Amino acid sequence: MLATFAKKAVTNLRVFLEDTGFYRVPLTKLATGHYKLEAKVNNVFGSFILDTGASTSCIGFESAEKFELESETSDIKAAGAGAINMSTKISKTNTFFIKKWQKHAIDFVLFDLSHVNQALAQVDEMPVDGILGADLLKKHKAVIDYGRNCLYIK
Repeated sequence: MLATFAKKAVTNLRVFLEDTGFYRVPLTKLATGHYKLEAKVNNVFGSFILDTGASTSCIGFESAEKFELESETSDIKAAGAGAINMSTKISKTNTFFIKKWQKHAIDFVLFDLSHVNQALAQVDEMPVDGILGADLLKKHKAVIDYGRNCLYIK
């Protein structure tokens, strides 16, 4: 009976979120436990980790040219995943697409993601271009369904 209730609740969650304007995005779970998704920045496909612990969404310096990002210097220092006090740049007013969901005027912090990609390589995962952080997730009322490995975003 509990399994039936749980299945009905999950179905109802999906129906409820989709009926209230949320867009469903399937996520891929990596060997590190992170979730990964494909998205487009300025009409160019890339791979991104979903990280609720990252305060801002970012793209690696090494992917800035790929996405044709215009950037300016920033006084912000980045830290995370074992790296601290890293220099950053900021890229403003980019277009961002996850399948059919799209937003304009999205800002990304640019910094060196090599430490993230080195950690992914150690578990035979492909490198990522960036990280979707709490800023974007909160602004667009994101809901993560860990049981179904998907993201709902408005």
